[in-house]
Amino acid sequence: MDYEAVIGLETHVQLKTLSKMWCGCPNVFGSDPNTNVCPVCLGLPGVLPVANEEAMRLTVLTGLLLNCEIPAYAKFDRKNYFYPDSAKNYQVTQYDRPSTQNGWLDFEFGGAPDGLTRVRITRAHLEEDVGKSTHFDRHSGVDFNRAGVPLLEIVSEPDLTSSGMAYDYLNALKDVLMRAGVSDCDMEKGMVRCDVNVSVRPVGTTPLGAKIEIKNMNSFSGVRRALDYEIPRQIEAVRRGEKLRQETRRWDDETGITEPMRSKEDAHDYRYFPEPDLMPFEPTAAWIGEVRTRVPELPLQRKLRLMRDFNLPAGDAQVLTDHLELGRFFEAAATGYKNPKAIANWVINALAARLAETHTEIAAARITPAAVRELVELVDSGRISGKIAQEVFIAVFDQGVSPTSVVESRGLAQVSDTGTIETLADQVIAAHPGPAADFRAGKVAALNFLKGQLMKLSKGQANPAVAGEVLERKLRA
Repeated sequence: MDYEAVIGLETHVQLKTLSKMWCGCPNVFGSDPNTNVCPVCLGLPGVLPVANEEAMRLTVLTGLLLNCEIPAYAKFDRKNYFYPDSAKNYQVTQYDRPSTQNGWLDFEFGGAPDGLTRVRITRAHLEEDVGKSTHFDRHSGVDFNRAGVPLLEIVSEPDLTSSGMAYDYLNALKDVLMRAGVSDCDMEKGMVRCDVNVSVRPVGTTPLGAKIEIKNMNSFSGVRRALDYEIPRQIEAVRRGEKLRQETRRWDDETGITEPMRSKEDAHDYRYFPEPDLMPFEPTAAWIGEVRTRVPELPLQRKLRLMRDFNLPAGDAQVLTDHLELGRFFEAAATGYKNPKAIANWVINALAARLAETHTEIAAARITPAAVRELVELVDSGRISGKIAQEVFIAVFDQGVSPTSVVESRGLAQVSDTGTIETLADQVIAAHPGPAADFRAGKVAALNFLKGQLMKLSKGQANPAVAGEVLERKLRA
């Protein structure tokens, strides 16, 4: 019997705010342990939290990015549990009335009929992060700097079926959040963490198997590797007749295996109840409309638009999507031009390389989109060759002048005059009788050598097409 995996992900993302969720302590990484804390962070008696409105905005913004419903009423709840990194012995979160719900994310994954795969989003709800435990040889320490940092938990439906699909989904989600400024998603700083829920079932059946949770994955590649181990482990266990039970496991990246931690808790184990110190969240239509103005063009939308509007191949569109400023430069240069692919080639290859070589930010570069367009027009019209264009490009980039002025001042215009090229062709044929005889004897490749010599003699200014025609005509005469 064949089995299939069913995977759902809970992705925890630190929001990009200046201060924490309930107090004015800074939301920064890298400070000395327990220096960005206050009585609110530490849950001392008598303190009262005040919600960070920017965190609320970023939560609703995420909901809009993920095509979620934004309920008119949401609330906060206490999730009760004891653990050393939670000074309050509870976590403020959202349980039955989250700020966003019922959405989806489309992303590219191989094998989909139209190239796109959709994963449903159950909810994206707001909560607080907890401290960080560090274990030493003979003792452990807790740093509460992270406690109270606004944390968004994005819960997917069990729509994922493989480790590769989970990996691509996570990267697509990260791209969306970063493009909208919701989070920096720096995994080395713990800004994105992931819990993986995975089960297996016979292919063609509907009921879900026992849900196994793999906790606190801190890299997308780790999620992929853990699933590559866990899915075959479960399938093999079921085939042996073993009855899998709901449990929580940990991933050991060094040994490449998952290990049991504890039996999986249910919601009632946490004794959720409404947070008494926080008012419900009831966003107005005007407030949501203000947040909606912050929704940017998302990476996938941008890529598809570049392919559609400029007839670019997927690879070029992806580069111009990943490098936003480069993409904006391209659009400014190519809009309305008949040959946008040629402009894309110059922007992706020549411009990107020159920016890297000179350590120049595109905003500080002296070259303009209009200049790149003018350069392509000179090549397309036959006024200069592609080789000469390289020389012109360097001058334009370094000096901020127009391509036409460089061509005129340096006398670089392409020679298309037949009489001039015929004279050069006669000189080349006379200087290289061997290759000329080879061509006449049927070795067609010899023409390329002669053509190269003619271009060299003309210092690259002869029109290559005219040069080839003249040489062939003279050699066949």
